[in-house]
Amino acid sequence: MHKHKNMVMLTLLIITVYAQSQLIEKKTVSLELAKKIAAVAEAEAAKNKWNVVISILDDGGNLVYLERMDNTQSGSIEVSIQKARTAISFKRPTKVFEDMVAGGRNAILSLPGVVPLEGGVPLMVKDQYVGSIGVSGAKANEDGIVAKAAVDFLLRNN
Repeated sequence: MHKHKNMVMLTLLIITVYAQSQLIEKKTVSLELAKKIAAVAEAEAAKNKWNVVISILDDGGNLVYLERMDNTQSGSIEVSIQKARTAISFKRPTKVFEDMVAGGRNAILSLPGVVPLEGGVPLMVKDQYVGSIGVSGAKANEDGIVAKAAVDFLLRNN
């Protein structure tokens, strides 16, 4: 009985070690970090007198934080989320898709979940995608300026 119990314990140990070696360690945006990123984006928008919605998503495309500045149209809420979701899903800024459409590559419009408007940018820390930001409410290039300010802040501080 004692020998059998030791064999079971050894088997469980081997399985546990093997399973742990199969796990991937990753980082993602916390609520605290999302609030800091959004504050930088809001400051950039306010400085330019642009009313925007700022969405911060985690690495799985889930909403972590949303801020709607006063007097921003409600339609920009969903647009900002979808810009951020496009950026993390495809691991590239939404401006890439906007430029493709502007260049005549309209087939991009058939990709599910793509918002081809500037203002969505993936967030990276040490070459790892940790989330994304989406900004909507001003002109697309202005949304991009707001998002870039937040991304630059993240790059300087991580």
